[in-house]
Amino acid sequence: MLKSRIYGSGRGSAFTPNEFLDLGGRAAIDKALSRLAGKGTIRRLARGLYEYPRQHPELGILSPDIQKVAKALAGKDRLRLQPAGAYAANLLGLSEQVPAKAVFLTDGPSRTVKIGRQEIQLRRTTPRNMAAAGRLTGLLTQAMRHLGRTHITSARLAHLKRTLPAKERQQLLRDLPLAPAWMHPFFRELAGKKS
Repeated sequence: MLKSRIYGSGRGSAFTPNEFLDLGGRAAIDKALSRLAGKGTIRRLARGLYEYPRQHPELGILSPDIQKVAKALAGKDRLRLQPAGAYAANLLGLSEQVPAKAVFLTDGPSRTVKIGRQEIQLRRTTPRNMAAAGRLTGLLTQAMRHLGRTHITSARLAHLKRTLPAKERQQLLRDLPLAPAWMHPFFRELAGKKS
């Protein structure tokens, strides 16, 4: 049952033992996951964190998907996550630099996990910073905060207009109260409204 649930989640999925507690006791789940990791069916990324790895015909086993790993870390408590810093800027294509650590803001406890050379940080933050979590507004706010006002160029705004769906950009106007005042002109421009 555990194995079929892992297969059903698809390659690249990340999970913790807590996701299988409905199937049996924690010790039995840990043992079953350990056995599957020993056989190479799944990969242990860190203590209590596993992945059903993606495979490429020529490259072999691929690196874990950071978004999926972060969601697994958020766990069964359904904590909210918001990409932040250089990672948020990279997700939006505003920076080509791939950060060595992926930072996520959360309303849960802070935690850091190292996976090979990659580091994932969950940082506890204020409810205000989490108000737009999971929406374009939250991602854009964190990316712009990382870049700073002077680095939000017309070229970067043009890139966002090309790559972000118009419908999602309209939501920025409704979420203006959730963003710092200095970002409002940028949000209005992205939404297609003159200041």
